[in-house]
Amino acid sequence: MSTILEKKGKNIGYKPVGQFEETRFEKIHNVIFEDSNEASIRVAEEIADLIRKKQAVGKTCVLGLATGSSPIRVYGELVRMHKEEGLSFSNVVTFNLDEYMPMDKANMQSYYYFMHEHLFNHVDIPAKNVNIPDGKISQEKVVEYCLGYEKKIKDYGGLDFQLLGIGRTGHIGFNEPGSHRNSGTRVITLDHITRVDAAPSFLGIDNVPRKAITMGIATVRSAKRIVLLGWGHNKAEIIKETVEGNITSQVPATYLQEHDNVTFVLDTGAGSELTRNKTPWLVGSCEWTDELTSKAIVWLCGKTGKSILSLTDKDYNDNGMSDLLSLVDSYDLNIKMFNKLQHTITGWPGGKPNADDTSRPERAEPARKRVIIFSPHPDDDVISMGGTFDRLVEQGHDVHVAYQTSGNIAVSDKEALKFAEISNTIVPSEEAQKIIDGILGKEENTFDSLEVRKLKGAIRRGESYAATRYLGLQDANVHFLDLPFYETGTIKKKSLSEADIAIMVDLINEIKPHQIYAAGDLADPHGTHKVCLDAVFEAMKRLKEEPFMKDCWLWLYRGAWHEWDINDIEMAVPMSPSQVLKKRYAIFCHQSQKDGVMFQGDDSREFWMRVEERNRGTAERYKALGLAHYAAMEAFVRYKFD
Repeated sequence: MSTILEKKGKNIGYKPVGQFEETRFEKIHNVIFEDSNEASIRVAEEIADLIRKKQAVGKTCVLGLATGSSPIRVYGELVRMHKEEGLSFSNVVTFNLDEYMPMDKANMQSYYYFMHEHLFNHVDIPAKNVNIPDGKISQEKVVEYCLGYEKKIKDYGGLDFQLLGIGRTGHIGFNEPGSHRNSGTRVITLDHITRVDAAPSFLGIDNVPRKAITMGIATVRSAKRIVLLGWGHNKAEIIKETVEGNITSQVPATYLQEHDNVTFVLDTGAGSELTRNKTPWLVGSCEWTDELTSKAIVWLCGKTGKSILSLTDKDYNDNGMSDLLSLVDSYDLNIKMFNKLQHTITGWPGGKPNADDTSRPERAEPARKRVIIFSPHPDDDVISMGGTFDRLVEQGHDVHVAYQTSGNIAVSDKEALKFAEISNTIVPSEEAQKIIDGILGKEENTFDSLEVRKLKGAIRRGESYAATRYLGLQDANVHFLDLPFYETGTIKKKSLSEADIAIMVDLINEIKPHQIYAAGDLADPHGTHKVCLDAVFEAMKRLKEEPFMKDCWLWLYRGAWHEWDINDIEMAVPMSPSQVLKKRYAIFCHQSQKDGVMFQGDDSREFWMRVEERNRGTAERYKALGLAHYAAMEAFVRYKFD
């Protein structure tokens, strides 16, 4: 049976980017798309095609389904096809991969809740055809239950199609490291990293269940067709290990190498570490663009431990770049790359007045620029570009900061209770007492009340003002947009709406900026940072015909966890030791996000520690390449809409 993601790259109705034949490094067929939206649509089309083919011959279509952020867009497209194209699910039987234990179906963190919210409530699948592991099954009955789940799958003739995501431990379903290739449906203890990744949805790792019930590796591998989805840079390392590494129980997804009809569907971020993408010169002949040449030279410096100007012909020849030397002499390559990086360094992020800007990252004129710094949450500005923020203010630019969301969900109940009790002590009020009672009486799996959300948002606002005042910005230049997509009171957000975009358009049109800074941290394609960046893109697109937009440049910064690759950086702003401290103190103003924040990630350090290490690391990498040595650097990439 052919599919639209046909093995060996037969192009049947989809447009992946770059080379998609397996290389000698790759052991699993994969296709890479520019973004997860287009990829998800193609996968949904394959599923719909399978459903229709089964319907045409009067057969049941048995689907194995996954949860998590990766398949959300796939389910959305299937719902659209049902509503707009008449795709029926009347012949579909589904088996979900897993469920937390213990977990009640009504809990909004349950996978039962997830599947009904994203798919089952919106299509015509018979309720009796939906099978999701029971997270409340008793310990005494769980073995019998798991055997029954397996038998039911077999009684339907097995899975026709299995949709998968992948965890950073390499788990598929909840088959954590150590899982056996012949494992069946069972209860498993969750890996710490898996629980860390789930922590944001549960508002803290302490609330994440320690166990789950999951289909086994053997159950998954028995499917006739398997498609695994991988989105974002944070999945790139495990994707590389799975696709190119050896089969090992420590990376359970590598067992998929033994399946003869599996495709990994990736976006460019998730596929970025694959050898053919990261170091294509090790795979075969390359088209040596300026971008690829820069990437190769930086990689070669890291491989050899040499600075750019120290690289020799032998270094290039010994590391798969002899064809590059046939085009350009190594000396010329080295000088060109050295100059390119040197010209990215500037202490004048708004442009240096009365200076030749030919080789500078920013324009000299106008000398005083109007600037908007878009911050997805009320601390991303100082965490990610606090030093540059400080420079822009000090150098006299008309700087505005726009906090796109309230960030209220990141304030713990404990922190909110503290503020409510202080307020009630100073000025006793029924409203304050109502908030206190609401927090103290809050039951598990309930939403914050509107009053509590307002208090938590006010806490973030106060902290933001403290930071911007510390950096010398006037309150009138601080904007709290409170984009509606975020204001749900839960981790799950609404889609970007016309109301969100209108707010963005109005602000940009009011300020008419020469520079816009926005968060380009796209590790999670469904995360708040991505939605906020999409809002920036859409607003600028709608304003593109306005005269001021011809002079408006968009600079992207990264968050606390990642930095741009050196070869991609177009502006690097150095910081002195005193500026590093000033940035740290600005971050300290966000006290509710200090000393154990709710969304810690797998790094237990505070944000200021992480980001200082990152900024020092960027400076050290410049030094290792032979450039000037600074205490720290913040890095930016200019987004060009054409």
